Amino acid sequence: MGKSIRTKEYQSFAVKLKRARLEAGLTQVQVSKKLKHPQSYISKAEAGEQRLDIVELKKFAELYKKDFHYFIK
Repeated sequence: MGKSIRTKEYQSFAVKLKRARLEAGLTQVQVSKKLKHPQSYISKAEAGEQRLDIVELKKFAELYKKDFHYFIK
């Protein structure tokens, strides 16, 4: 893994990603089906092991009914 994916800032983002899913009342399996990704992709994203691009983040934000900026503050 590259150093950049393990930064404190990225880990904070990953925690927010998981929190948003839980607040939306969704399981990783439900999210994976809705976003058409394997469950392992969701798990790795929440663990900070899978980087998300801005387009993917927008999909998560819409699914979780969160403002895009929630994840990047």
